[in-house]
Amino acid sequence: MRNGYKVFDADTHIRPSAESLRPYLSEKLLSTIPDLEDHRVEIHTGDAGEKREAPYRHWYRFNRSAGWSSSTPRILGEAAPRDGAKRHFQTFMGSTFPTEGGGDFSPEVRLADMDTEGVDAHFIVHASNIGYPDPEMDMEFIYAQHRFLNDFCETDSSRLKSCIIINPMSIEGSVNEIKRWGKTDWAVAVQPKLPLDYPLDHPDLHPIWAAAQEHGLSVIHHSLAMGYPGYRDLWENPFLGRCASHPWAAMRAIASFFGGGLMERFPELRYAVLESGFGWLPFWARRMDDQVTYVGHVSEDLTKKISDYLTGGRFFAAIEQHEGADMAKICNDLMGDHILMFGSDYPHAESRFPESVDQVLAWEDTIGKEAMQKLLWDNPVNFFGKP
Repeated sequence: MRNGYKVFDADTHIRPSAESLRPYLSEKLLSTIPDLEDHRVEIHTGDAGEKREAPYRHWYRFNRSAGWSSSTPRILGEAAPRDGAKRHFQTFMGSTFPTEGGGDFSPEVRLADMDTEGVDAHFIVHASNIGYPDPEMDMEFIYAQHRFLNDFCETDSSRLKSCIIINPMSIEGSVNEIKRWGKTDWAVAVQPKLPLDYPLDHPDLHPIWAAAQEHGLSVIHHSLAMGYPGYRDLWENPFLGRCASHPWAAMRAIASFFGGGLMERFPELRYAVLESGFGWLPFWARRMDDQVTYVGHVSEDLTKKISDYLTGGRFFAAIEQHEGADMAKICNDLMGDHILMFGSDYPHAESRFPESVDQVLAWEDTIGKEAMQKLLWDNPVNFFGKP
C-alpha cells in the first residue's frame, strides 16, 4: 500500500535461469536432449542492465530467430552500420537496481522489493522464450516453467500472480495445462506465444479460449522487442524497432482478437495489452471502427462496433509511465477510467524502481482520486480477479 492506495502491478517479469529451471525439467526432456548443458549461455548482464560477476548463472538458448535485434545496428542518418557496431543494452530508467534474484530464483527477494515500492500484488509475465525447435520438447520446457511458477508464486499466492503459457503448436497440451493450473491461486491469465505469422484469431485456438473462459482466466498480450509484426522492415535501426515494436504488436493483437469476433464467441473472456502503451488506444478504436466499414474482412459474428468492445468493461491496458498523467486523462476522458492499469515493468531496465508507484501517484492532481484508485487497484482486480 502507498499513500492509502492498494497497488496491483499488472506488468512485471520473471526469467528463470537454467539453474532455477533445471530441477523442474522432466526425465523425458533430459533424455531426449542429452546435450542440453551445451545450450547454456552465461548471464553477464541482468534484466535492468546491472553487471553480473562470476560465477555466472545461465540461460538456456537454442537457435531461433532473434528478429530485428539480430541485425548489426545502424545509427540513423548514417549510410551503413559502423565497423564492429553492436547493439548496447538499454539505459536503466530507475535510480536503484532491483535486488538480484527477484526476477529469477527468490520470491522472498521479490516480495521485499514489492514492499519497498509499496506494491501489494504482482502479475508476473514469464519472459523465458526457450524456442526449442521440436514442438513436443518445447512443450516440455513450458511444463517445467509452469512447475517453477507454481512453486515460486505459492510462496505467497495472495501477492504473486502469473499466467499459463499457450503454445499453438500443441493445442491439446495447452488446454491440459489450463486444466492443470487454472484453478490455482496464482494462475489468473493465459498468454499465447505465437510463432511468426500465426494469427491470433485462428479458429484452431478456440479450445484455448474456451478453456480459459471456463476457468475464469483472462487473456493477455505482452509485446516483445523482437520478432513482432514489421520487424523485417526496420532499416537495421534499434531506435525504430523499439519505438514501433510494442504499440504495433498490440494494435495488431487487438484488431485480430476483437475483429475476429472472439469477444462475441466467448462472452466472458477479458483481454488486456501489457507494456504496449495506451495513448494510441482512442485513435486505434476509432480507426478500427472506420476500417470495419471501409475495408471489411472481419468476422461476421460482430454485433457492435469494435470500440464498444474496447470500452465495454472486458478490455484493459497497462500503462507506460513515460506517457504521463495528461495522456492518461485523455484516454480516461475518451474511453472511460475503467481500462488503464498500473504497470512498472519490474525488474526490467524500463522500470522506475524503486519509485515506480511514487511517480504515478504524482498523476493524482491530473486524473483525480477516483481514477487513481481504479488505475492502481480496481481495474487490475476487475481484470485478473481479487488477490
